[in-house]
Amino acid sequence: MPPKRRSTGATAKSTQSTLAFHGASNKVTKPGARATNAKKNILTESAKNEEKLEVTTVKVEEEDAPTTAEAAIIEQTEQVQEQAQSTPEEDQARQIKPKQLQAYWTKLSSGSAPRYHQKDFGLEEKILRKFDMTGQFGPCVGIARLKRWKRAHRLGLEPPIEVLAVLLQEQDSKDKISVQRSIMDDILNSHAEIEV
Repeated sequence: MPPKRRSTGATAKSTQSTLAFHGASNKVTKPGARATNAKKNILTESAKNEEKLEVTTVKVEEEDAPTTAEAAIIEQTEQVQEQAQSTPEEDQARQIKPKQLQAYWTKLSSGSAPRYHQKDFGLEEKILRKFDMTGQFGPCVGIARLKRWKRAHRLGLEPPIEVLAVLLQEQDSKDKISVQRSIMDDILNSHAEIEV
């Protein structure tokens, strides 16, 4: 064990600064006129600030023009359609019948509790939502569903052909944005109305 140090002579004052609160309202004093005046000043300033507050109503209006995310999804879908007009997978997907889709969904949902929050959705919407929430095929935010399916297929992740069948069927009957946007895109890009 090393020996203890012994101080010789006067000790130097520490160079470390001390904590100080500056200002009249933060100063600790004996009860008296100064402390009460400081409290009165603080109370009158806060009352003045409360009078200056104004009520503002903020309304978010939806525009007909697509947002940046929607425009990107439309562009991605068009690029995928232009690249390959008809692949063997698309031909196979177009031949899938509604009974096969029902059997696929029954197989997917077997062993799980009923989904009461999805009772109003159609079979196609349930299949697409399940595809969106399956992380096995890569991220679903910011990418069109068709492009995501083709990317997963190209990488050998074996995405379900039934999802491609639903995408091709829905794409012909509905607008491109609602079919190609994942449910997570809808949630993350939703607009809220704020009323103050």
